[in-house]
Amino acid sequence: MTQVRHFLDLWRLDGAELRVILDDARARKKARLGWPKGKPDADRPADGRTLAMIFEKHSTRTRFSFDAAMRQLGGDVIISNASEMQLGRGEPIEDTARVLSRMVDAIMIRANYHEDVERLALASTVPVINGLSDKGHPCQILADLLTFEEHFGKVEGKTLAWVGDGNNVCASFIHAAPKLGFRLNIASPAIYHPDLVDLARAQEQQGRVMTTHDPREAVRGADCVITDTWVSMGDTDHDERLEALEPYQVDEKLMALANPNAGFLHCLPAHRGEEVTDEVIDGPRSLIWDEAENRIHAQKSILAWCFGAIG
Repeated sequence: MTQVRHFLDLWRLDGAELRVILDDARARKKARLGWPKGKPDADRPADGRTLAMIFEKHSTRTRFSFDAAMRQLGGDVIISNASEMQLGRGEPIEDTARVLSRMVDAIMIRANYHEDVERLALASTVPVINGLSDKGHPCQILADLLTFEEHFGKVEGKTLAWVGDGNNVCASFIHAAPKLGFRLNIASPAIYHPDLVDLARAQEQQGRVMTTHDPREAVRGADCVITDTWVSMGDTDHDERLEALEPYQVDEKLMALANPNAGFLHCLPAHRGEEVTDEVIDGPRSLIWDEAENRIHAQKSILAWCFGAIG
């Protein structure tokens, strides 16, 4: 029996697999130029397949992009909030996995806890995709890297700077750095530092990941500056976060320390005036709208990889 291809964390895949997904995403996007958004791709690799999407958290980009992605691949989707399912009444996630495995061809879950994503995958006989958890956001990072490479070429050898909370998005950048050969500079306050296990794993894999408390040190000479909201869904220390992260706002003065042509990325939604100023997010270096659109294209290729159509 062929092993099921789950897409849970970037550190689980090798660099060649990630490169296949990124190159396929770029090719699929290029092939669709000028097409209606609802028209399926020519090869329809998901023809006859159905994706189940489970949401424990609110979503805009993940929900719409996965729906559009599956339809463009020629497939279909079933969407449900976890609270509307028996999951919301205490059904073990393993039982949900076993049932859905007999009804659909893949499952995407946007979960509160990464442990639940892993449990779902262990019990599932169809691919499970991590649409976000508290430990990672791998789909977002592939969209970000696709966006970077559209504007600056292959990410290998380039320097990316993360400024702010060492959160789940930051974690997936750490996972990707040794796989794709880019340098990652992370600036965060000590209280909201990146996961130490992620940093240790990256070091073991010869990843070039640097951490500092000084955002200026992280951004200096970078090819791209990246940030995220300071208060994520589920965080209860709102005031403490704003106080600790205030020095990490990305403004024009901080961007001036990066390379002259450096880009700016933010996975959205943004809290303007907190983690980033209007001048930066609406400025000429901002790539956030390409980044948001590229969720569709990156996820199409993730799905194609899960189905064995590429790689």
